[in-house]
Amino acid sequence: MPAPDAISCDQLARLLGTPKAPTLLDVRRDAIRATDPRLLPGARALAETDLTPERLAAIAADLSGPVVVVCAEGHRLSQGTAAWLRHEGVQAEYLLGGQAAWLAAGLPLIDPAKITARDGQGRSLWVTRSRPKVDRIACPWLIRRFIDPRAVFLFVAPAEVEGVAERFGAMPYDIEGVFWSHRADLCTFDVLLSEFGLSTPALERLALIVRGADTARLDLAPEAAGLLAASLGLSRMYSDDLAQLEAGIALYDAFYRWARDATDEQHNWPTNSGKSK
Repeated sequence: MPAPDAISCDQLARLLGTPKAPTLLDVRRDAIRATDPRLLPGARALAETDLTPERLAAIAADLSGPVVVVCAEGHRLSQGTAAWLRHEGVQAEYLLGGQAAWLAAGLPLIDPAKITARDGQGRSLWVTRSRPKVDRIACPWLIRRFIDPRAVFLFVAPAEVEGVAERFGAMPYDIEGVFWSHRADLCTFDVLLSEFGLSTPALERLALIVRGADTARLDLAPEAAGLLAASLGLSRMYSDDLAQLEAGIALYDAFYRWARDATDEQHNWPTNSGKSK
């Protein structure tokens, strides 16, 4: 029977990408992480110098909600760190089998080296054009849910994106001539999936919908027209780009859960009311 303070890879994988996902803390030894720097999607890496009572107390003060601690194989580092965080009042579990079990299960890992701009708190920094519609909301959703839950997004006038990126050390996205942007027939959402190795059936299904809505190819997926309509509606409901982003994240949460769990479900009228005719 699994320990009451442990979570399996299957259980954790079902939570990732949803609003109920826990904060993930990677506590593998520095030497082990150097041989394989990849992280579970959305995980935050802690250095060995962070694994002291004083540092963990400070880290715990900044945490909210449930936490899962990941080490190489689910032994002393993750169990001890989770226990100490529980002592500090955090709802913390450790990943059974650690990253080795996650890898053996064929679940995705991301390369944090792809993130080339962070602030003093370790949050990734991104900047794009103001008044977002499709890709500029879809990408932050993907980043927040699978890459960096603490990511910061700046929306500025189109002509100022690259200047702001240079001045504040942020990564520009979804503008012409930058790394994180459209490539051939792919949109920026596709590029993020490819570069970070986030290949799952649900995300690939969602990517097709985003691509269709973002590049005027509504024939790519029946749902693309619905996403475009909802996105244009949101852009007219909100004058504040960050408020629109928060509303858009909820929209993409719903599309993701459909893509993962409900593609075979149908709805029609009349319903089966149980009444005999």
